Amino acid sequence: MTDARSVLLERVVDDVAAQGLGDRSLRDLAAAVGTSHRMLIYHFGSRVGLVTAIVEEVEARQRALMRELAAASPHADSADMVRAVWTQVTSPDVLPFVQLFFEAVAYAARAGELGSRWEATAPWLADATRAAATAGVQADDPVLRLGVAVIRGLLVDVITTGDVVPATAALERFLAMWAATDAATSRRG
Repeated sequence: MTDARSVLLERVVDDVAAQGLGDRSLRDLAAAVGTSHRMLIYHFGSRVGLVTAIVEEVEARQRALMRELAAASPHADSADMVRAVWTQVTSPDVLPFVQLFFEAVAYAARAGELGSRWEATAPWLADATRAAATAGVQADDPVLRLGVAVIRGLLVDVITTGDVVPATAALERFLAMWAATDAATSRRG
């Protein structure tokens, strides 16, 4: 990614996180970040290309948080790691970007443009595998995929209700079931 493209994308992501994406045109988005719609087309190809870049950037930011947490707490157990990620992604500073992620994914899916060009889960699984290894935790792909799906589902609940408390309680219930399943598997294994 060129430096100019990176800077422009960062400005667009910050603006859209604050103002929403909706049906804003490239001209509206460009005006909001102090550039022209032609520069957005030059760097991203189209509105759909820009939305795809927004989704990828927001996802990259969220995965970077997970990697930072894993590096900062190399001996944390998997439940503590999930709680730390949850605390980060539901914080008032990060939640607008989570909302933007879902908005952009919904738009791009509706437009039929993401298709096979964007895989929403594979990067999370790769980073979660590395984070688990850093923490010395064994986790296979189905377990990690389930964790990603549960967190995303609970984030939808937080975004639509504005209330993190019941979603956090549900996450704690999930972590307790996960721990019980791990313990049962360990006894059998």
